[in-house]
Amino acid sequence: MPLPPLGDYLETLRTVTPLVHCMTNYVAMNSTANVLLATGASPAMLHAPEEVAEFTAISAGLSINIGTISSHWADAMLTATATASQHAIPWVLDPVAVGATRYRQTLCAKLLAAQPSVIRGNASEILALKGLTSQGRGVDSTAATEQAEEAAVALAQQHGCIVAMTGKTDWVTDGTQHYRISGGHPLMPRVTTLGCGLSALVTAFVATHHETTLAATAAALGCFAIAGERAGNAAQGPGSFQVALLDALYQLTPNDLTTHTQWEAIHGA
Repeated sequence: MPLPPLGDYLETLRTVTPLVHCMTNYVAMNSTANVLLATGASPAMLHAPEEVAEFTAISAGLSINIGTISSHWADAMLTATATASQHAIPWVLDPVAVGATRYRQTLCAKLLAAQPSVIRGNASEILALKGLTSQGRGVDSTAATEQAEEAAVALAQQHGCIVAMTGKTDWVTDGTQHYRISGGHPLMPRVTTLGCGLSALVTAFVATHHETTLAATAAALGCFAIAGERAGNAAQGPGSFQVALLDALYQLTPNDLTTHTQWEAIHGA
């Protein structure tokens, strides 16, 4: 099934300006907020266990990122995801380096029980979530593409969610329909927290399109792919790339997203 015009999703996001509750890591807070603001969403970063339930309930979407996890953040994340599920608020799981420690694996198992709308990770993280052997080192993505794509499909089927696996090319699936999205730039892995920002951006798109989560996720990935390519063409290195990416996200038009997203439907995966 072909994707609908992806630009429609960006246009709606900018009209609605969804409030995205980001429970993300220390390293990513500033850059994630800027990614959301540049694209047209409204970010908030709250972690205190005493207020996350109340705030999640008034948010349009929840982004969970376990990058710099600690016990009180873990408890707060479990409270926030339970609240999101209770109020039918879409939420996205970014299982940063889930394969690195038993603590991360245990926490992600609990988070998965709260039924995320989308899982966004690299190949190693997707394989680790599915329980497969991977050679991933922390947040690196070194897994074989075919094995990781199969794991993504199985994970989507198992948890009834969308899985967005990102890398040199992106793979997004609901367990039945699968798409590859190309673009971006080789400088992107040289700038930390871009994946964290993308997970929050997926949340923003999904928050404004509850009924079309697969296409909304593809629209977010398309935004990053196009903006990344344009930023790379303008940048002199990682520092200028980060600034150029924010400018490219801000300047991206709905027509750009519809016209320039490089995607293909994959059959028989």
